[in-house]
Amino acid sequence: MTFLPVVERELRVAARRRSTYWTRCATGLLAIAGCAWMWWTMGKSVSSTQLSSALFGTISWFAFAYGLFAGIHVTADCLSDEKREGTLGLLFLTDLKGYDVVLGKLVATSVNSFYRLLAIFPVLAIPLLLGGLTPGEFWRVVLVLCNTLFLSLSAGMLMSALSRQERKAMAGTLLLILLLTGGAPLLGLIISSRQGAPFNPAYALPSAAYTFSMAFEKQFATGPNNFWSSVSMTHSIGWIFLGLASVIVPYSWKDKPAGVKRVVWRERLQLWKYGTTAVRHAFRTRLLEVNPFFWLAGRDRLKPAYVCAFLGAAAAGWLWLFFKYSKDLLTSESYIPTALILHTVLKFWVAAEACRPLAEERRSGTLELLLSTPLTVPDILRGQMLALKRQFGGPVMIVLLIDLVMFIAGRNDRFVDSTHDWMMLCIAGILTFLADLYTIAWVGMWLGLTAKRATWASSGALMRVLVLPWIIFTIFTSVMVFSSRWSEPQNFLLGAWFAISILTDLFFFSWARGNLLNGFRMVVAQRFETKPRSGWWKLKETNLESPREPVNA
Repeated sequence: MTFLPVVERELRVAARRRSTYWTRCATGLLAIAGCAWMWWTMGKSVSSTQLSSALFGTISWFAFAYGLFAGIHVTADCLSDEKREGTLGLLFLTDLKGYDVVLGKLVATSVNSFYRLLAIFPVLAIPLLLGGLTPGEFWRVVLVLCNTLFLSLSAGMLMSALSRQERKAMAGTLLLILLLTGGAPLLGLIISSRQGAPFNPAYALPSAAYTFSMAFEKQFATGPNNFWSSVSMTHSIGWIFLGLASVIVPYSWKDKPAGVKRVVWRERLQLWKYGTTAVRHAFRTRLLEVNPFFWLAGRDRLKPAYVCAFLGAAAAGWLWLFFKYSKDLLTSESYIPTALILHTVLKFWVAAEACRPLAEERRSGTLELLLSTPLTVPDILRGQMLALKRQFGGPVMIVLLIDLVMFIAGRNDRFVDSTHDWMMLCIAGILTFLADLYTIAWVGMWLGLTAKRATWASSGALMRVLVLPWIIFTIFTSVMVFSSRWSEPQNFLLGAWFAISILTDLFFFSWARGNLLNGFRMVVAQRFETKPRSGWWKLKETNLESPREPVNA
């Protein structure tokens, strides 16, 4: 039999896909645009050596972050998806071995990721022409970036072999990457602080972040042996992950009867999440009287408690820092990062929860059955919005109360130059926070309905609502910096950011709401292989399956 036949087949298939070439070109153009923008904004104010260091450092850091977390999105669900579909076991009816399947799926899912990283390297070499960068430093960074991508993809393969559910596989991959990247160095810091000894670099060798930092010339000169040892260790860990996945996957697809202890713990977990029979009946009756889809999307009665638990943990961490650094936390310089962290976490959480119910119900065929009942499309959307409000309404009010307290406390802070500027900043931040949440909910519902995977939908919603405004803002301010219209930088920047964010929210809210009201039935009736006739630039669908009905969500 041909050696690694699945790998050979997937490479041939990838060579015929248009996305293999378009993603590589798009990534290269994006890197070129970023490099040109930095050159344009910094070229006249710094020397060529400083510009070279800034270009090389910025592009390499973005590439490192992409490679480190690529496994979460690319490989974490490749094997677990086959388990849920029931097709993984069919592969083992042939002569294929575990490593054939693992390496084949690895190549099938990660070839585009490698090409994206490969497209960045020519742009990364531009600083070599400006001076201040050695060829050895460039090739060490290239080696570390490829090694980091391999480690992340291998971690995703291992967690995908162990898991069956998409969210568990992705969460496990994220946790494994964080433990490797920061867990070992943190353990070394704790041990060295207790012993009163200097930090031992041996604890940081498994960390890809340590390897990346040691690739630069100044750090590499202090310990070249540490760099090569870290590269060897992280690369070996990646192969260990692939080896474990190859051993596990031939057995993990089988349906095994649960043991007595597992059944007992599962029953306890279900009882804890959903309550006793009487509690479930009362809760179901109360939600069904409001909206049937409200119960379907929000039947886990402890979902609001999860968000409140996060806020409680954040409050406990803040109190610990307060007792340790009391003077530094009661300033506007700490209020702004605190608000940003709380706002960002809630936005990411809303994106994940808004996409999941419609994606899961469409995949299982439940939405088609619901649409054959008197339940209308606006009723379904209203039920989903009610489920989101039930889960996040209380925590959002708590965060707004925290914002209000920080707003009042920061008015008299010594770091605030103008009370008026501080007030405008807080008001703009709060209004943008609420607008982003509402827009993410609607965009997430539409993308969850159309995307094959809920994770793709949540990523798409966050890119549109959170990332795109910052890209527009960066381009806009860059143009204004080099024009004669630049005046009053602080007020102008704040007003421009607020206007761009609100206009982007209005655009995508109208787009998602129009598509949901007009194209819901058509999308539910289609298969995932058939793309719905809508793009991000279209506000409305032209094919109507049912008359448009008002929605009060």
